[in-house]
Amino acid sequence: MSTAIADPAVMSAPKVESTPWLDEAPRREVSEDLPAWYLDLQNDAWKKFLDTPDPTRFDEEWRFADLKKLRFARLNPVESASAPSSIVARAQNDLTEDYAAHFVFANNELIHSEIKDLPEGATCMPINQALEEHGDLVREHFMKEERSLGGDKFAALHAAATLSGLFVHFPKGCVAEHPVVAHHYVGGELAPIFPHTLIIADENSDVTVMDNFESINEGEQSLAIGVVDLIATNGAKLQYVAYQDCSDTGAKHVQINNTRVGRDAQVKSAFINLGAAWVRNESLNRMTDNGADSQIFGASLATENQEYDQRTLQCHEAEHTTSDLLFKNALYDKARTIFGGLIQVLPGAHHTDSFQTCRNLLGSEEAEANATPGLEINADQVKCSHGSTSGQISDEEIFYLQARGIPAEKARQMISFGFLNEAVQRLDNKDVEEYISDKIDAKFRELLA
Repeated sequence: MSTAIADPAVMSAPKVESTPWLDEAPRREVSEDLPAWYLDLQNDAWKKFLDTPDPTRFDEEWRFADLKKLRFARLNPVESASAPSSIVARAQNDLTEDYAAHFVFANNELIHSEIKDLPEGATCMPINQALEEHGDLVREHFMKEERSLGGDKFAALHAAATLSGLFVHFPKGCVAEHPVVAHHYVGGELAPIFPHTLIIADENSDVTVMDNFESINEGEQSLAIGVVDLIATNGAKLQYVAYQDCSDTGAKHVQINNTRVGRDAQVKSAFINLGAAWVRNESLNRMTDNGADSQIFGASLATENQEYDQRTLQCHEAEHTTSDLLFKNALYDKARTIFGGLIQVLPGAHHTDSFQTCRNLLGSEEAEANATPGLEINADQVKCSHGSTSGQISDEEIFYLQARGIPAEKARQMISFGFLNEAVQRLDNKDVEEYISDKIDAKFRELLA
């Protein structure tokens, strides 16, 4: 068991040349109705991808990461998934109890869509359709963040590719009682997919969206590079959940979230990781106007040789803004987690309240947790705190449960489940909360089998 807290020193070294990954941009059919600005963006992104070197151990944003896990000498063009009807059936059997709409994507293609209970005025459609029908609105918000938490090369490849995923727009006062759910499946050796989710919540609207990422087959090496744009304007409430349970042996998953929160608006975003051999989560959160509130939380269960790499930024740009981050990781075997987070309060962003906590529960002597929490404050009358803790389950807790007839290993799983569930309980939507809790419980039962 080991725990590392990084010092603030910044390491630097000359960049190394990029490996090829792909001979050409991963695009399928090109619609004649796609806007010219988007085609130009794709071409520029492909050039940026080629010019951007692979991360090295000298990059501060990749500190502690096992870079061997993200070296791609070659990725293969993705092919249409076989037996799409069975994939749709699998997704339909894996839904929240109630939902407003359901979309299923397999290997970057839409194979099922259902609008069940969307409120009047709301728009929910595949992102490629939105590029054709709502091009101006997409252009206003699509991948607009210039700052990066280290995933520049992955973001550039994503922008250059043919995308799957959803465009969701809730206009003023539009409220959905149940979540919009999307399933994203990937299959094929060294096959990449590029799901993109763009959610715009206008004044006083309320929407919850959940993306599910899973492998079609176990044991395949695949890559999912997802990018999410979350925009909440005056008084809106937006909740987004990324649930990932890809193959533990070989699958790699990159999730880059960009969040902008306007006046008196609230965004909740969650990362739930139960699978994949290697995961990179990046969450850039900007509170851009007075009264903005951003809450970021995660629950991850890492086993065997899995590595979960989590990087966050809470950037306060206006007065009277708030943010709260809670990441909880349960680690077993030789699993590793990495957390790098920064709270940044810009000049003039007075009366900011911001909190950042990363907690790691180590279930074995060989598990490893690394953390680099940080603060950068340039305003007055600010209340901020940050910290990270790592530790094992106490013998007293195990003894207490054993005295009530619960075997030691089962007791450890119960304590770990409760540990992770604290983050899940922060979700507002009961349908999604119960769904995620059941998934975590099922994963623990697998460990006991």
